[in-house]
Amino acid sequence: MSEPGPASQRHHHRRAAPERVATYVLTVSDTRTLETDTGGARVAELLSEAGHAVVAREIVRDDAAAIAGALRAALGRDGVDAVILTGGTGIAPRDVTPEAVEPLLERVVPGFGELFRMLSYQEIGSAALLSRALAGLVRGRVVFVLPGSRGAVELAMSKLVLPEVGHLIGEARKAR
Repeated sequence: MSEPGPASQRHHHRRAAPERVATYVLTVSDTRTLETDTGGARVAELLSEAGHAVVAREIVRDDAAAIAGALRAALGRDGVDAVILTGGTGIAPRDVTPEAVEPLLERVVPGFGELFRMLSYQEIGSAALLSRALAGLVRGRVVFVLPGSRGAVELAMSKLVLPEVGHLIGEARKAR
């Protein structure tokens, strides 16, 4: 599927986009281990297939302080361009990933959550409204918060994250 707008306009906007993005993958779960985490594993697999580096994968428990601490640590590592979190985006009482992440973002990218829910609606119907997926920027780095299901990971990564992660980083790092 081609993108809207003239090719020269698309090229101009993507000139600053890195082709290879170093990404840290955080899975939020009280029950998963690295061996049983199919959603985080799929994120890492898709990143690698697209030519991006996976700096590390980690499991963090469903606790706002633990999630915020793990995100700060990931963003504090040299060479990390992006952090992708999976899990904890629903509306159950233990789903606190958005509350833990959003206060750390310097800028929210509302279009990510909006588009994810629209695309998800096309696949699963009205249950898509339960997702609180989001994205934002922190010091020239991008943070994505995805639902933890494998289907949601596939959708977000293929339709939104992989096509735009380099572009987002390039734009976020432009001089003011």
